[in-house]
Amino acid sequence: MTLSLRFARFLVPALAATLLAACVVYEERTGSLPAPRPGNVQEVPEFHTFIDEYAPTPEEFRAVYPDITLVLPGDIATKELRMNNSRFFAELDDRDRIVGGRFQ
Repeated sequence: MTLSLRFARFLVPALAATLLAACVVYEERTGSLPAPRPGNVQEVPEFHTFIDEYAPTPEEFRAVYPDITLVLPGDIATKELRMNNSRFFAELDDRDRIVGGRFQ
């Protein structure tokens, strides 16, 4: 058996296992969402944990934080400064999921 064939016999199962594990992690992350949290964000660490764990879509974000104004890249927003954590400027990944951002 040639070296490349031996390598392929090892690589294919390893790659398949990696992809399967990634799918399982993705499903766990996007499982059921937390209960809606009305009002402004009072617990900022809890808010960032939600963003980190779920990487929510804009629709999922709005379902959990219905009273927060979500500003997506490309949206037009005023320059007012809010000190009450009521407007979140989101950063999106290549799948259009919220992976970070800032209150302003």
